[in-house]
Amino acid sequence: MDINTKIGDRIRELRKEKSLSQEALANIAEVDRTYMTKVETGKRNVTVKILEKIIIALDTDFMTFFNDNNFKK
Repeated sequence: MDINTKIGDRIRELRKEKSLSQEALANIAEVDRTYMTKVETGKRNVTVKILEKIIIALDTDFMTFFNDNNFKK
């Protein structure tokens, strides 16, 4: 599994835990909904700046975001 897919899976996991739709998360993070879809599916190479916006919108931090078994493989 590549890093884009791992990041997308983690975003989706945290988004669902917060009971947010892709559109709601995109609005909070101030990114386009279609961009968010591509990030979650691993089809977009997300920049660190945009990833930071998404992580903040998910009310978490980089350490918590990357402290997941998907990133330990």
